Amino acid sequence: MSGTRLDLNLLHVFDTIYREGSLTRAAKALHLTQPAVSHSLSRLREHFDDPLFIRRGNEMVPTPLARRFLESMKPGLNQIQGAVNQFHAFDPASQRKTYSLGLRDVLESTFLPQLMQRLAPYPELEIVSRRTPRRDMETQLAAGKLDFAVDVLLPVSSQTSHELLRQDRLVVLARSSHTLAARALTMEGYLSAQHVLVSSRTEGPGLEDFELSRLGVQRDIRLRCQHYYAACRVVEATDLLLTMPETYARIISERADITIMDPPADLPSLDVHLYWHKAYDQEPALTWFRQQLRKIQ
Repeated sequence: MSGTRLDLNLLHVFDTIYREGSLTRAAKALHLTQPAVSHSLSRLREHFDDPLFIRRGNEMVPTPLARRFLESMKPGLNQIQGAVNQFHAFDPASQRKTYSLGLRDVLESTFLPQLMQRLAPYPELEIVSRRTPRRDMETQLAAGKLDFAVDVLLPVSSQTSHELLRQDRLVVLARSSHTLAARALTMEGYLSAQHVLVSSRTEGPGLEDFELSRLGVQRDIRLRCQHYYAACRVVEATDLLLTMPETYARIISERADITIMDPPADLPSLDVHLYWHKAYDQEPALTWFRQQLRKIQ
């Protein structure tokens, strides 16, 4: 590793490459040409005597040394950035900014249409939606790879802030010609049918099953799948029932021959939370964007 002092601008380039995972995206975020970013990376590699980032397909993957350096460097860089931000307000109408948002598939369908409608007056703003494994969410928020994440209530450390965005009640879907769809759904009717369970896990009960168990009953799960859209297509073609969040169910029902019914018992709501790293609490561009997300229902 070189003993010469490192230009502070190079640290900003390093942080942006790490966050964007691409020289092209980093150059766009920094408002620099790609050759300029490549030149800065070459200087960083020479200083550390390490490649820092290795290309894998279209992504630049950090080396172990780069990961260790980011952990050490990030708090200081955040402090400097925070001091600078105190003197600069964010103007979404004139400043370019890319926001990285962690969303799972069902939340993409319910959040992105409203978000992009709200951001329509600000054509300089770009949104990147990423599906991030829950186990990696905090790490990516801390590293700046994600600006925000939207998900159900999860256990997080004291370094991750979160707040409730909305509560989504559960409803039951059946195809419109289903015999149970002609009247109010009873517990007897609900338990007499077979069901679809949507879960990223390969085993274990769903949210609604915990409440049913508390009531001393158990439903017959015929199909377990990963996505609500696929489950809705199955429900439309069979006599299976699906219990799912109402917001997405209303979107699906506009284009499918299905009926939405109230569940036969008081099931727990699905709480949707907004997550971000505390280091970015006062960053003007992120504070403004957080306010936009809060307005989405």
